[in-house]
Amino acid sequence: MRSMSSPFSLTIDWLAFTIPSGTVKETMEILEGEWIKDKGGFRGYLRSWMTVAADRGLGKLGTGAERAPLEVHVDLSAGIVSAWPPSKVQTVLQWVRKRDGHLTRIDCALDDRASRVPLSTVKQAIEGGQCITRADRLQVIASSSIHTGTPQGETLYVGSPHSQTMLRIYDKRAELQTQKREDWASYGVRWELQLKQDRAQVCGQVLSFLEESDWLEYIIGVLRSYVDFRDASRDEPDDDRYRSPLLGWWKELTEDFRKGRLVIEKETHSIPKVKRWVKHSVAPMLAVICAHDPNGQAWLEKQIVSAVGRWKPKHRALANLGSKRKKKDPSAGGNAGAQSQGGPGVSADSPGEG
Repeated sequence: MRSMSSPFSLTIDWLAFTIPSGTVKETMEILEGEWIKDKGGFRGYLRSWMTVAADRGLGKLGTGAERAPLEVHVDLSAGIVSAWPPSKVQTVLQWVRKRDGHLTRIDCALDDRASRVPLSTVKQAIEGGQCITRADRLQVIASSSIHTGTPQGETLYVGSPHSQTMLRIYDKRAELQTQKREDWASYGVRWELQLKQDRAQVCGQVLSFLEESDWLEYIIGVLRSYVDFRDASRDEPDDDRYRSPLLGWWKELTEDFRKGRLVIEKETHSIPKVKRWVKHSVAPMLAVICAHDPNGQAWLEKQIVSAVGRWKPKHRALANLGSKRKKKDPSAGGNAGAQSQGGPGVSADSPGEG
């Protein structure tokens, strides 16, 4: 599923849903992952839990709302859902449908990984009246570095964030390069459909029973029902605009999208990301151990040291990467190599362990 033989791909990038009557335990079992109790509430729900992906992404689960005490709501961001295989996405969607749940948001990301159609071409077509759509709003947001003033790309928003459908088009490659993601070069221009409420519900229901091989065809149909690019102008009557021939680049792009693949986004790890994962997902349980046993901290230190013997190649690579960065930093002092020599490091239970 990770094969990149095609320069086009589809990723399910966000998922949010509400179950009218369910349990936190059952929901967590379906979603999997490590969930920890959060201090406050969430979206009007009095009790909440969270899960954090090692690389990026946050999941929130809430229940106990006064208006509906048994209701369970879940928000799963891109860093979590994009790493799921399509079979798991479908399992979750089927479970939501079985429990009479309602999807409140689903994002479907179509990636033109070779950037065959530059963002400037799309922007020019929209501004020239060649975009046939029910949406009435185009918003262009440009970003740049505050410190250097270096441009970091634009994002085109077609539609309103308050509507049930919105399309984001942006240079995913530039975004990931700015974030120093190791796999940034494998991305290009992203077409990201954000569907909410009834539109999300319909999309989720279709994907829950549709064969995986047909997902791309369906999402392309959803995209083209929202926007089409035709050789037309604003001055022409609507009937003529809708009958105008498709622009060549748009016809080629959507046909090539159909030849793409569903992909699982690979999580890339680094020392700061693993620390973040430990802080949010592991540290609360470690604190329980220390609070329960006066010798808990000593026990934890013993486990950390013994875990070095269970390192796999990925753990060694991560530890060596951290050591190399310390050596480059003059403030690291003489302890730069300590971590790779058997000191405290990443345990065998780190994220990504399979």
